[in-house]
Amino acid sequence: MDADHPVLFFDSGVGGLSVLAAARLLLPTAPVIYAADSAGFPYGTRSEAEIAARVPALLGRLVERYHPRLVVIACNTASTIALAAVRAALDIPIVGTVPAIKPAALSSITRTIGVLGTEATVRQPYVDDLAARFAADCTVIRFGSADLVEAAEARLRGESVDPARFARALAGLFDQPGGDRIDTIVLACTHFPLVEADLAAAAGRPIHFVDGSAGIARRIVYLTQGQSWPTMPGEGLAIFTRLDAAAHALAPALARRGLGQITAL
Repeated sequence: MDADHPVLFFDSGVGGLSVLAAARLLLPTAPVIYAADSAGFPYGTRSEAEIAARVPALLGRLVERYHPRLVVIACNTASTIALAAVRAALDIPIVGTVPAIKPAALSSITRTIGVLGTEATVRQPYVDDLAARFAADCTVIRFGSADLVEAAEARLRGESVDPARFARALAGLFDQPGGDRIDTIVLACTHFPLVEADLAAAAGRPIHFVDGSAGIARRIVYLTQGQSWPTMPGEGLAIFTRLDAAAHALAPALARRGLGQITAL
């Protein structure tokens, strides 16, 4: 594998930057392409059929054009719906992102955990299976928030975000029966770790937040072991399926994360 072959991170928006950050800690010189399906954003309010058709097609185009060594679907919604189809279509390693229910169950003292994601993610049978396998002795309370995804995008664009938006997302968990016993919350959307500090401030009590980014980073390292990497980090590329004013407003945040170039797919 040529050292310059990139790792491709894919999300509907900029949530996958939380996964990219974890990967950079372990592979600081890895060439990176970050692709955001801004024309399809947000995935959380789309149907399963739309996502199942859209994600493999887009990733097929990206892989053909940029020849990555590995693809990371840094989106819980896309992974829980389309991961199997992408793996069947592409002949390179594909790393998915799934809600971190297992580590949440291991850490919960009250045995009551929240799963905060998009509407599309929290209703998936995949989440039912994770809860049954790894949190059978826990009460698992779910809530989907499209507004929190939008708030995270706005925060990265440098806009002011009303703290009440974070409180409302948490209330979707806390106000359900048994929600007062939640001590651990799975951030089941890659956007949400980007606003974890805001969620912690809005919680009003100690809450342990869990996401899967560190595990994904370790998986990338495992799947690329023995491969060569550049000796120095280079400038990463950010690709948007719709390069509009909102995408351009993200340029400073992208540059701070090593993505100094922006283009359209």
